[in-house]
Amino acid sequence: MKHFLVQLLIFTSTFCFAQQAQKKVVVFDIKENIAPSASRITAKALDYAEKNKADLIIVHMNTYGGYVIDADSIRTRLLNTPIPVYVFIDNNAASAGALISIACDKIYMRPGSSIGATTVVNETGEKAPDKYQSYMRKQMRSTAESQGKDTIINGTDTTYKYRRNPDIAEGMVDERVVVEGLDDSSKVITLTTVEAIKWGYCEGEVNSIEEILKINGITNYKIERVEKSSLDKLVSFFANPALRSILILMMIGGIYFELQSPGIGFALAVAVLAAIAYFAPLYLDGLAENWEILLFIVGLVLIGLEIFVIPGFGVAGISGILLVFASLILSMINNVNFDFSGTSELELNNAFASLFFAMLGLVLLLVFFGRSFINSRLFQRLVLTDTLSQSRVHTQQEAESAQNLVGEMGIAKTDLRPMGKITINGTNFEAKTYGEFIDRDKAIQVIGIDNQYLVVKEK
Repeated sequence: MKHFLVQLLIFTSTFCFAQQAQKKVVVFDIKENIAPSASRITAKALDYAEKNKADLIIVHMNTYGGYVIDADSIRTRLLNTPIPVYVFIDNNAASAGALISIACDKIYMRPGSSIGATTVVNETGEKAPDKYQSYMRKQMRSTAESQGKDTIINGTDTTYKYRRNPDIAEGMVDERVVVEGLDDSSKVITLTTVEAIKWGYCEGEVNSIEEILKINGITNYKIERVEKSSLDKLVSFFANPALRSILILMMIGGIYFELQSPGIGFALAVAVLAAIAYFAPLYLDGLAENWEILLFIVGLVLIGLEIFVIPGFGVAGISGILLVFASLILSMINNVNFDFSGTSELELNNAFASLFFAMLGLVLLLVFFGRSFINSRLFQRLVLTDTLSQSRVHTQQEAESAQNLVGEMGIAKTDLRPMGKITINGTNFEAKTYGEFIDRDKAIQVIGIDNQYLVVKEK
């Protein structure tokens, strides 16, 4: 009995110790171009790890680089978290990916992987001006220096030996930086897995996250993965530059068809839905500010006033279109109240390119499909184009005849918003209201004539 109790006590103690010693490991992926979506998942993972008191964070990386602004945001978060951060480079950590990797406490690489080549390039792949390279050089160097150093005192001389040689980090940006025994002045530095281990930029060659934990003596652990939510994936999908051009095309195209046929409704609905899909990811990424979205809404309001209230097309409509275009451009670039100091030439070019290709698509759409689409049965059912011009009051004789219709009852053949089509005694007429909206098939009464239109009210 005594022996049994001793064994039970030992088992219980071992079990409790194992439970207490279990490490909580938070893992998240950066397997995409470094963009706002990568910054969002990093912030989400670190917030989760800090809130739940995780023991370790591991970044599973495979990227060819991306935007410097987002990479710097990720770097700052990684350096400031109190939780140790390891990175597992699963093939590539190029450009901005190298900066993020160096910010981690330990680097592990799969066989055949590489890290480096952080030269800043423009949208054509050419090397950016030296002011951009200078900034990136200092970012890389300071990040490498932040990973610790040993103080060496030799008599009266004090030197420092950094755990990660800052010169190598600088050499990943600028080919002019020479690291003796590693490179010359003809190319920027890119390290293979073997080279990274040799030069202190990799703690070991591994094939999995489990190997990393084993190397570090962590055998009792629980891995908790932080992944993109459905909203994150949706935002990333709509943030695609190609899709952004399509959304702009839908917005502008919707507004165009709205102008072609007053009271259209359907085209305006398409434009509004496209606007929501366009601005939502930009707002969540911190690019589209409230005032930029307000600028877009004001532009739509001015266009709406021109369509529904003000006869013809003039200052209000043109101003509205200009405001819409301005908001679309400004919401795509990083500016604070028209301060473009943090905006790169690449961002500006991408923004104008998105708008240009959207306009080009609209022109092609109108050239090849415009007439057939407007005359299609589907479009005719959605808009108010059929025979409207034929039922207007054009001549004095027609005006005198139309006066006889004042007081007559009829039916709204289409929705009146506020213009549309009515039927009186089997004859179609174009009509309008004084701002009132009337649904189709509602009873109406003619109360007057205004600018060649019959004026009606709901009965």
